[in-house]
Parts: sequence; structure tokens; C-alpha cells
Amino acid sequence: MKMLRFRSPSISSLTQEVRCTVRLLDDSEIACSIQRDTKGQFLLDHVCNHYSLLEKDYFGIRYVDPEKQRHWLDPSKPVVKQMKCQQPYTMCFRVKFYPQEPIKIKEELTRYLLYLQLKRDVYHGRLLCPFADAAYLGACIVQAELGDYDPEEHPVDYISDFKLFPKQSLKLERKIMEIHQNELRGQCPALAELNLLQRAHTLDTYGVDPHPCKDFTGSTAFLGFTARGFVVFQGNKRIHLLKWADVSKFKFEGKTFYVIGVQREKKLVLTFHTSTPAACKHLWKCAVENQAFYKCAKSSQIKTVSSSSIFFKGSRFRYSGRVAKEVIEASSKIQREPPVVHRSQFGQSRSFTSLSHKQLIMNMEPLLPALSSSRENRDSSADNGLSALKDSVHLSPLKPSVTPEEVEMEERENNILDRHEDEAANRMRADEERREIHVDQEDELCAALTISDTAYSPCASMVPTPVEESQGDLDLLFQSPARLLKELHADPEMQLELQAEREREVARVALGQSLCLPSSGRQQMQACLRSAARLVVMAMGLLMILLPLLLVLLESDLDVSFLHDIRQTPEFEQFHYEYYCPLRRWFICKLELMMEQLWGD
Repeated sequence: MKMLRFRSPSISSLTQEVRCTVRLLDDSEIACSIQRDTKGQFLLDHVCNHYSLLEKDYFGIRYVDPEKQRHWLDPSKPVVKQMKCQQPYTMCFRVKFYPQEPIKIKEELTRYLLYLQLKRDVYHGRLLCPFADAAYLGACIVQAELGDYDPEEHPVDYISDFKLFPKQSLKLERKIMEIHQNELRGQCPALAELNLLQRAHTLDTYGVDPHPCKDFTGSTAFLGFTARGFVVFQGNKRIHLLKWADVSKFKFEGKTFYVIGVQREKKLVLTFHTSTPAACKHLWKCAVENQAFYKCAKSSQIKTVSSSSIFFKGSRFRYSGRVAKEVIEASSKIQREPPVVHRSQFGQSRSFTSLSHKQLIMNMEPLLPALSSSRENRDSSADNGLSALKDSVHLSPLKPSVTPEEVEMEERENNILDRHEDEAANRMRADEERREIHVDQEDELCAALTISDTAYSPCASMVPTPVEESQGDLDLLFQSPARLLKELHADPEMQLELQAEREREVARVALGQSLCLPSSGRQQMQACLRSAARLVVMAMGLLMILLPLLLVLLESDLDVSFLHDIRQTPEFEQFHYEYYCPLRRWFICKLELMMEQLWGD
């Protein structure tokens, strides 16, 4: 494992080194030693230099604090001040901002790293896939890592060696094998990865880092941020899609998160509740960063935002990186020779069962086949992407036919491909007709969109705010309310607490009824009189302070317009000559008399 030491300009901190380990997207690790004042940007640059990566604005480094709360490493702050755990520090290199159009990524290396991230999202249930899309994505992964199907090398059930989804059925594996053997034959790894990116970016959960929370009714919901805007998933539906142009502000107070926007030319305020204040603050920071990255045209337009509308209250934060449009412009100007992409071998891939000895996530939620989600311009974008990369992506040639049996097999494969192309064309026309009919319904932001037959429930250990199973909070987030209530009532200790709570409630009701009886009318009247007396005393005290202050200002030489106008009124002149002047002369005489007596003594 290669070690690298970062030296900071501070001479006093040269001997204070901190060990760090960064886990990469292919589960390999790199280690380094940094100074105590080394900022997060140095660590991110080190990982990008390890890859020889230039398009690094899409990526970030994530770590977990002792409370199991996940954070993104702030590039502008020292690493040691952000980490709250003991050394050595362990962090993960992940995709932070998903590109809206993967076809605009310039280099194959960046596309490969995004492919690894999407493969992890599929495996952990964060990228919810309908059956057809799941089969196609699985086939792309197999083609990219295994290559063309060879009946002499691959057994009948070779797909079962790949763990692609939290739960994959035999029907799904057969569909993956069918697509891998027929549709994707001859594609090199780069093209197979590109096909996966092109299909994945059309899904509704593409780029969603789900934040579990509760809505105002107490129901579990998942919040996320995509290139299109702010999304909310509940059950098997996307209940909210608020585009970035319609989002005004994000706020949080304690464990409550607010989304303020505009919908149908009316102000919209969405309220959600997280499990801890730290989770709410992390959610707010992610919202601010994603809004700045996808919404702003230039990084100079990014402003420092506050978590509260009250002055001198709340947290202040500013996204310090480049925005999406600037990243795309910078990518188009890259002129270097493409770096060599070192792909993980088939035996080293995370998706292969030989890696089961690693500490993989065990509490996976099943990802069952689902209904088709909306695919906006899928076919056109895929065709444009493939045509744009014909020159840059090398296609692996097919094996030449040398026997009549192989010729006959190739003809059958060509017939199957033709049938698939006809079916794809028919589906394309059907999708186009449906889009023309339902275009208004798709743009309706408040309408709920069904994205799956099952509820959106990503792996509990991979959400931004994971909890330990021993703490019992996992059941609170992912169990049904009826089951949770049944288990609580079955606990003897909970029965005693419920009985004590009922007794306290009965006592409070009895006290409230006693206060409402006619015999207690005198007490209520006395309470009202005391309140009125306090109000009168406070008003008199303010008058005793404000009236002398106003009088001093009027009799002073301050040249203020409103004071000058008051001085010109007949009422003030009468008060000045009839009351103020005699009172001032009397006070001066008394003061002179007292001074003479003091001097005489």
C-alpha cells in the first residue's frame, strides 16, 4: 500500500502527522499521512492524482462520526477539525454530484468511476429498478466485467455468481443472460458501461442519496436531491418533485427541516422531521450544496446561506466548489491523451461471490421487479451518446465463423437481434405516444408518480443517517406503525408506563374540569385582575421612562426635523413658557440655595 506524506507550510506542525485510509469505489484502499492542519482539498486531490482524474468536481470524500452520522469532508477546512473519531481515520471516495447527462463526460476514466458508483447504488437498493431496467443494467455489468458469452467457458448458471441486486430471482437472472448473450454481444467494457449510464440516468432514483425522515403525519419518507430538483419518495410513489427553479430556500431548526418554494404561483412550505439534529444539519448542507451545484450558472453567483431567518441565529454555510455548467465547460477543454483505465478483474469485482468474505452489508432490503418509470428522451439520448462515442470507443470484433454450425448459430442470433430491434422500435413508438398524451401529467409537480410495485426502502446501513440495529431505531424507521405498536404493547415495562401515563392524563383532566366549575369563578377573576394590574404597571413604567427622555430631546439643541416640527406647535410653546421655564427657574434657585448653605458651612 503506497504511502504519501503531505507537508504543510506550518513549521510547528511538521512533526504532528495523522494517518488516513481512503476506500475507493472498487473497495481497494490507499493510505497517507497528513499534517494536522492539512485541509480536505489536499486529501481529495491525492485520491484524484492516484486515478489521474481531471473531472473531479463530481466526487467527494465521505466519513462517519462515532454517532453513525455520515458527513461529506469539507475541502476548505482542516481534516482533523472535522473528524471526531479516533485515529487512524477511515474515509470513502464516492460520487457526490451525479452528472445530469453522462454523455457529456469527456474521459472514459470518469465514466468508469461513475459506473462503479451506480453499480454500488444498484447493489444497495438506492437505485430502484423496474424489472426491464434491472435486467438491462445487470446485463451491462456482466458484459463489462465478463465480456462476450462463451458456452465453453461459462456454465449454464454463470449469472448466479454475480450478486448484482439485494435479491435477484431466477426470472431476473434468465432475463439478464438473454440480454447479455444477444443484445450486448461484441461490446467492449467502455461501451457496456456507457450503456449502463445512459439507461440509469433516466430512472427517477438516479443520483438520489436517500435521507430517511418523517413527514407531518408521521409517515416515513425519503428525501433526495437530483439534477432536476428536490424529490420526496413515500411508499412506492414519488410524491414531490420540486424543480430547482421553484426552490426558494432550505431551512432547519433542531430536528425539523423546511423546504420553501413556489408551486402553481403559490408559496409552498414542506416540513419534515429527522431522527437527530445532526442528521437535520447534514440534510440541510446537502440541500444547499446540490442547489448551488445544479442551479447556479457560475460559482460567483453562490451566496452564503443561513439556516434560519432570524439574525444572529442558526448555521451559515457556503458551497465553495464549481457548478455543473462550469464543470461541463472545463471537461470540453481537456486536450490530453486519455489515461489508461485499470478496471478490476472479474475475480476481484465486488459483484462476484468470491468477495463474500469481505464485510459486505448484510441487512439488505429486497428489490423486487417494479413497474416502468418515466423515461424522458431515453432512446434519443442513448442514440446520440452512442453515435458521439463511435470514434473514441473501440468495439471488440465478433469471432469469425469457420464452420457451418457457427454460421447457422450466427444467423439465429441475427434473427433474434432483428426481432429485438423491431420490439425496441415498437416500444419507442408506444412510449412516444404515451409521452404526447401524458406530457401535462408528467410536468405536474404535485401529482404522485408511481415508480415501483414495492416501497422504496434502500439498505438501512447505506442511507446518509444509518443507525445500529441494537439501538432499535432501525425498526422505528422501517417497520409499519401497526407492527411497532403491537410490539410496544406486548412489553410488560411498556404496559406499566402506559398505565402511569393514563393515570396522569386522568389527573390532568380532573384538574381542568375543576378549574371550569362555577366555584372557581372568583379565582379566575383574581387571575384576570392580576394580569391587568401587571399590564398597567408595565405601561406606566414605560411612560415614566419615555416622557422624560422625549422632554430632554425637545429642550435640547438637536436639529432634527421631527423635533423641530414639534417645537413649532402652539401647544409645545405654551408648555415651554408656562410650565417648563418656571419649573427650571425654581429648580435652579433651590440648587443655588443648597450650594450656598454648603459653602457657608
